Amino acid sequence: MKKKTFDKVENGEAGAAAVAPASGRSKASFSEIFAKVIFIVCAVFSIVAVLTIVFYLLGSSFPALRKIGLFNFLFGRIWNNDKGLTNPSEYFGILPAIVSSLVVTLGAVVVGGILGICSAIFMVYYCPKKVKGIYTQLINLLAGIPSVIYGFVGLETLVPFFRETFNTPMGMGPLPAILVLSLMITPTVASLARNSIESVPKEYYEGALAMGNTKAQAIFNVCVPAAKKGIFAALILGVGRAVGETMAVQMVIGNSVNYFPTGPFQGVVTLTTLIVQNMAYADGILLQTLLAVCVVLLFFILLINIGLTLLQRERKSDKGSLFHKKLREQAEHFNRTHEFRACGTVPSVLKYVCVVFAWVLIAVLAAIVVYICIRGIPNLTVHFVFGEANVSYATLRAAGKSTLLIVLMTLVIALPLGIGAAIYLNEYSKKGSKFVKVIRLFVDTLSGIPSIVFGLFGLTFFVDQVIGHRCLLAGSFTMVLIILPTIIRSTEESLREVPDSMREASLALGASKVRTVFRIVLPAALSGIVTAIILSIGRIVGESAALIYTTGATNPSPDGYLSPGLTFAVLMYNLSSSGVVDEFGQTSLEKTYATAFVLLLIVAVLNFLVTFLEKKIKKKVFGDAGGSKAAKKAHRAEATAEESSEETPASAASVDGAAVVLGGEAAKDAGKAPAVQIVAVKNELPAEGEKGKQTI
Repeated sequence: MKKKTFDKVENGEAGAAAVAPASGRSKASFSEIFAKVIFIVCAVFSIVAVLTIVFYLLGSSFPALRKIGLFNFLFGRIWNNDKGLTNPSEYFGILPAIVSSLVVTLGAVVVGGILGICSAIFMVYYCPKKVKGIYTQLINLLAGIPSVIYGFVGLETLVPFFRETFNTPMGMGPLPAILVLSLMITPTVASLARNSIESVPKEYYEGALAMGNTKAQAIFNVCVPAAKKGIFAALILGVGRAVGETMAVQMVIGNSVNYFPTGPFQGVVTLTTLIVQNMAYADGILLQTLLAVCVVLLFFILLINIGLTLLQRERKSDKGSLFHKKLREQAEHFNRTHEFRACGTVPSVLKYVCVVFAWVLIAVLAAIVVYICIRGIPNLTVHFVFGEANVSYATLRAAGKSTLLIVLMTLVIALPLGIGAAIYLNEYSKKGSKFVKVIRLFVDTLSGIPSIVFGLFGLTFFVDQVIGHRCLLAGSFTMVLIILPTIIRSTEESLREVPDSMREASLALGASKVRTVFRIVLPAALSGIVTAIILSIGRIVGESAALIYTTGATNPSPDGYLSPGLTFAVLMYNLSSSGVVDEFGQTSLEKTYATAFVLLLIVAVLNFLVTFLEKKIKKKVFGDAGGSKAAKKAHRAEATAEESSEETPASAASVDGAAVVLGGEAAKDAGKAPAVQIVAVKNELPAEGEKGKQTI
């Protein structure tokens, strides 16, 4: 009692300070509650968005499904727009489109999966250190190239090659679509598989070498099997990317309805290309039927998310994890180290296969870049770049203005929502909360929805119901839904990188949690947030399927957000299907090459900025030396422990964020196996230890 009195009387400032918290506690608590409510609203927005899209599509397509019949719709073999208006049950069948989608997707996943996994193994184990950084950046560049460029390059190179080589009428069909699509999904598979392989403890590799295995045997018999869960998840994410691709496939697949993929050059349509072919003039029951096709696509995405969830669950047997069991079975099968050496032919062959495929992938990328530069730079004429656009004449200046307006409006809306949701998930949520699991599930689902579904939803909801006409504002609203998962995931990863000691020090000094978040945590994570912004800009600039029918896609320069316009990607798509020669003698094909070069240049610049910021973040987190590899792995595993324990699927639209999550899962599973390996080897190879062989 005397001590309290002395403290208050001895120093007036101390007495005021002692009283101040009591008066400010209610204010602080009110601001805390208000801020938490705002963050929860931002996090719940993803749930609202997904439910709105799903129920709106279901409700809008139900009248058509009732007239057609679900069985006739899914298993009907004829699609005819004219006859379907009067007899929908007979002429609105999508079975050929479903089969074609499955064939093209599976073919692309097989080819792209092999290329991606081989590239990942090459980057981790065989790539020279001096080349590794450049190779990784080239893979990232390959991932950032807009799909419309892939489709256009395939249309101008693969299609003529197949037409002349195999003497086919068009040169289009499932085979060109598979090759184009496989090249598009390869970076996704490579990035995720690489992170999963890198997360395998180095003791696996060193222990296998100590047992007498060659480097190739250690990699393909031990390390790659240990990372198989992450590799399978990468393949499933590749399936999600392939199922939802529209523009690139539409350019090379032939677009012949009512045909099954009976041959490599038989023109067919997929579910996405069927939508984009009929969106321009769809109305009434035709529009409702296209919305039903979107529901089928959403069902495929749901199956993919379920597959990811099942893969990320830790499968256990009576004796431990699945890999534990397989490793013990392998140790029981081989009794001596020379028996391991006897089966080294296949790993040695796989080594050279990985090296060859990895360099082939880079050669293809280099060929695409050189091809676009050679054909695009000479066509960057002054009148096409800086000229005044009109109804019949498009210029890059008008497209650049439309692109800039959409980027600004989209970021103004999406950034507060994404950052607020990330703050709630990382700073306010409780570990293992079911509510947080639901939010993450809906964020992942939102990221996996195909762009063409967003485009059709934007056309029927934002254009028809909210605004009333096609304009840049409708396109911006649509793009908010597309880039929101990227911002949430990237920002959340950046917030995880901020050390807890900074938060604890701020709270210990009397700062409220809100003040700590805005004054300490967010500034420390600013580089990562800027990276999320750059990735979002790249997605907006390269998007075409979601904007072609929401922005209006008209050539004149827009007067504002309520005016129609077109972005660079939409301009390139329009020019690629036009054969007009302007008053200056420049053809639409030449303009298409010029636009492709501009898009490629933008992607390269954004990729450089992302790389620069990532290095800056690593320097801040791990010190000037960048930190050892072991320290980085430990930090990454600690940062993703909470999300890994929640067993939610990784994001398809955010590759980097998904790679960290999958890597953490792989490390979690793999980290349990070294003890098993030690016990198995010691039990099975006692004689070799007596002879002086190095054992574990």
